[in-house]
Amino acid sequence: MKKTFMLLMAMVMVVMMAAGCGGGEKKKAEAPKVLRVGTEPTFAPFEFQKDGSKEFDGFDMDLIRAIGKQLNMKVEILNMGFDALIPALNAGNIDVAAAGMSITPDRQKAVDMSDPYYVAGLVVVVNKDNTAVKGINELNNKGIAVQIGTTGAERAAKVPGAKVKNFNTNAEVFLELKNKGVEAVIIDKPVAEYFLATGGGKDYAKIVGDTMEAESYGLSLKKNSPLTKEINKALLDLKKNGEYDKIYAKWFGAVKK
Repeated sequence: MKKTFMLLMAMVMVVMMAAGCGGGEKKKAEAPKVLRVGTEPTFAPFEFQKDGSKEFDGFDMDLIRAIGKQLNMKVEILNMGFDALIPALNAGNIDVAAAGMSITPDRQKAVDMSDPYYVAGLVVVVNKDNTAVKGINELNNKGIAVQIGTTGAERAAKVPGAKVKNFNTNAEVFLELKNKGVEAVIIDKPVAEYFLATGGGKDYAKIVGDTMEAESYGLSLKKNSPLTKEINKALLDLKKNGEYDKIYAKWFGAVKK
């Protein structure tokens, strides 16, 4: 009788231990995975840090957080240079780059690019007292400031005789223009407009000429990443459920239909 009781107790203990272990595994499985996102936060209104804040703000930042929520993943944002983003993806140091990155054939060879989430273009920015430069055609043999690794830098390199100066951040690019170290800046239109509208350059700079080379932004991932398909689906879902429109309206006004 005693042996039978002890055997029953042992069986109960085994069942309880098994249930406990199973519960722990379930809890662990339900914990959200981390989505490591690289960005270069000097590209307002897409990604930036407000003065005195360590938080990352902007359209891209709101969008990637919404994507993370859609995928049940915890978004962790890492600050790095723009030209370091693709190497970081290929090295496996980050999962996604969200940095106003244009979808180009060269980038598509190096990394996966998500479906487009924003269409922009390039513009020329000059000092207000500059009346000689009215657009890209007047920049031959002149100084142009650009951010390294951007499509603005690629466009500037095509200007005959241009003296192109590459900088790590857009803040440095605009400072060089303000100090008249160059005649112009070539940069994405929404970034230029935001810079002028928020007071950073409205006192000394202006946009001249037409918008050039309409281009689409995409999120970048390591080549053949399993996340690419998931992120594209999350983007589509956000557009269907209206969340994308809310984020867009916050930064650019109502979505054009």
